[in-house]
Amino acid sequence: MNNPIRWGILAPGHIAHKFAQDLARVESAKLMAVASRDLERAQEFAKEYDAPYAYGTYAGLADCPELDIVYIASPHVGHHAHTLLCLNAGLAVLCEKPFGMNLGQVEEMVSRAREKKLFLMEALWSRFMPTTLKTLELIRAGTIGKVLGVRADFGFKAIQDPRKRLFNKELGGGALLDIGIYPLFWSYAILGMPAQVKASAIFSDTEVDVSTGMVLTYDSEAFAFLDCTLLARTDCEAIVYGELGCIRVHSRWHNSQALTLELTEQEPEHFEFVREAHGYHYEIESVGHALRAGLTENPDWSHQDSLNLMSLLDRVRGEIGLEYKA
Repeated sequence: MNNPIRWGILAPGHIAHKFAQDLARVESAKLMAVASRDLERAQEFAKEYDAPYAYGTYAGLADCPELDIVYIASPHVGHHAHTLLCLNAGLAVLCEKPFGMNLGQVEEMVSRAREKKLFLMEALWSRFMPTTLKTLELIRAGTIGKVLGVRADFGFKAIQDPRKRLFNKELGGGALLDIGIYPLFWSYAILGMPAQVKASAIFSDTEVDVSTGMVLTYDSEAFAFLDCTLLARTDCEAIVYGELGCIRVHSRWHNSQALTLELTEQEPEHFEFVREAHGYHYEIESVGHALRAGLTENPDWSHQDSLNLMSLLDRVRGEIGLEYKA
């Protein structure tokens, strides 16, 4: 086997732990370094996952001599600066969603990656889930006929603490950027860019959206009904409606292990994709394939896909009046 892809992790938070656990399951990948603003925290993380290097600054990680790519898991507001830090150091980047805080930031990130001829990808892990791949396969095969519309929701009851990231506007808090991106991704993956976007939201005392509803319409006359909330646990299902039936991805659909094909006057057909890992290994493997092929973007979730998704988030924010500091 070729030498493993050498990974670094910037910001060892909750999601980074899950990512590192799945990274350890990928034979062609190796965690080499971790960076935190707290050296002790970085050292503890590195020890837990057997990484040789630990840094107490993000700049230190960028100077690590044995890295191929960095996974950026910092809060939303840091994605732009931390991606540029790594790209400028000559390192490929997989950055958590949302890619940036607005389209302008994402455009700069993509431009820098292209200028440096470095791999860059938004960590939209749902794109690589077997349930998503199977859904797209069924649609392309014409199994449900012409797609008429989609529906997707994502909601959980969050602790309303203004000091925590979800309710902290300075950290890019709110439902839309944290979980609303998933329903928007679903509509985009199935139907592409809409002709019209309408949205409405409920705001917290900290001026971030806690519930946002979106209605998208398309030139094909299809629809997308999407919503997200931090106030209640919702069904968390994603459905594609077609002329001949529907595809139902079961809860929690963004990393689901099962879907059902429901065709008119036929018995439902179930598909299961059982796994032991969290599900990050699918995107890790896909990134590895792209890097080994010498690609600077992933054809399954390209720079243009991230630009389009960010532009949709900006359009929704414009509809609901949600603004963050530049």
